[in-house]
Formats: sequence, structure tokens, C-alpha cells
Amino acid sequence: MSRTKTAPAQAPEPTIPPKADGLRLRARLRYLYHGASPLAVRFRLAVIVIDFAIIAFFLAAPLLHSAGMVFYVVDYVIAVILALDMTGRALAHTDIRDWLKKPATWVDLFILATLMFPAWLYNFGFLRMLRLWTLLNSDFFWRTIGHKYDDTRVEEITRALAALVTFLFVATGFVYATFHDDQTVIHGYLDALYFTVTSLTTTGYGDITLPGPWGRVLSIVIMLTGITLFVRLAQTIFRPHKVRFPCPVCGLQKHDPDAVHCKACGEILCIPDEGHP
Repeated sequence: MSRTKTAPAQAPEPTIPPKADGLRLRARLRYLYHGASPLAVRFRLAVIVIDFAIIAFFLAAPLLHSAGMVFYVVDYVIAVILALDMTGRALAHTDIRDWLKKPATWVDLFILATLMFPAWLYNFGFLRMLRLWTLLNSDFFWRTIGHKYDDTRVEEITRALAALVTFLFVATGFVYATFHDDQTVIHGYLDALYFTVTSLTTTGYGDITLPGPWGRVLSIVIMLTGITLFVRLAQTIFRPHKVRFPCPVCGLQKHDPDAVHCKACGEILCIPDEGHP
């Protein structure tokens, strides 16, 4: 009798558990947000370009609000983009709870809320310009664009300038949101910007002044803060340049570029030259 050979039973293909898919997605996002490969750098460059485009929309929002439905469509599109970016950053972070503790994360969450509920939180829209400050003070930005200038005068000047510009437009937005209903004082966003600049620089032409005690208090705050930020910017521009090189003995962080000994403890230093690391 002839026996028919039966094909051996094939083992079932292994299924990838959902948890493994999640780990793979987090590893991919971590590679894109924190990696050093050309692909990761190009990805972060694209994210930064989109960030600046979003900041430009925030800057022009008071002028574009009259566009009606078009403004809200763009607003919700930006909300989706920002939500995707924040989700990617959270998954790429090693500890999501640690990521949630960062002040920049709470700033971005509030900005996202103003985008998702523009009709209710429109008067707080001026706080969206804080995105400029968080971007230019983030490791994400300096690891991508500013890695050549890290811990140098260019980085310090950029951070100081970002603080000044951010305060200028946040204060302008606050003045506009608070006093634009009073048509005898602030007729439009340009008037609010003009008042903020003249107060911040302590020029004080007097053609536009805010009414009441709270208007005077706000003017004083703008003047004092503006002077402080201008002084900080001037210090970063004119003070002697230093590099970040921690002393192995006393821990002093910054030294002169040509320093041979630590000024605090006298330890011999070996600071790499910028052209010859």
C-alpha cells in the first residue's frame, strides 16, 4: 500500500503584541527627536520651521481675527499640528511624568487650549507668543540649529533677545486685550504696540496713555521690566566672552576662552579650542 505524504504543518506566524508596537513607535520618535543622524536633524529642522510659521500666525492673529471662518480653520489646523508635536515629544521622552513637570510643557498645554477654544480664550491669546521664548530656550532648538553656537555668546544673546521680544509682544497683546474696548485709548493693535514700545523704552510721548490706576500700574511694570531686559541684553553683548567648561575641582562653570588656570581654585584647565576640539 502506498502512503501519501502530508505536508508538515506550518507554525503560526508570531503576532506582535500591541505593547511591542508602542515600544517601537516610542523608539522611532526618540530617534527622530533626539538622534544625531541626518534624517533626525532634517526632521527637527522641519519641526522648527513649522514652529516659526506658527509663531508668525500668533503674531498676526490680532490682525487676522476679523477674517472670520478662515481664521478659525487655520486656528484648528494649528491646534492639530501642535497636539501631534506635543504627543510626539511626550512619547519620545524617557519619562512622561517628568516631561509633564517642565514649565515649557505647561506653557504649550495652555497655548493648545487657546487654540482649541478660541472663542472662549481669545483674550488670553497674547500668551501664545511665549512659544517663541520656550523654543529659543529649548535644548531641542540648540541641538538642531544652534549646536555650533552652544554655550557661547551667540546663544546668550539669542536667549536675551528672545526674552525681550517675547515680553514686547506679550505685553502688547495684554494691553490690546484689556483696553481695546475703550476706543478713546487703544484704537487697534498698532496703537497697543506703539504704547508698549514707548513705555518699554521709557520714551513716553504721552499721546497714548492708559486710563485709571491699573493703567498706570501696567505702564510702570512695562517700563521696569523693559529696562531690566535691555540691561540684560546689553550685558550679554558687551561683557567679556566666556565659555562653559566646568572646573573638575571646584565646579566653576564659565571661564575665559584662553584660561589656563581656574580663577576660583587655580586648577590647571585644558579648554578645547573652538577650531581644534
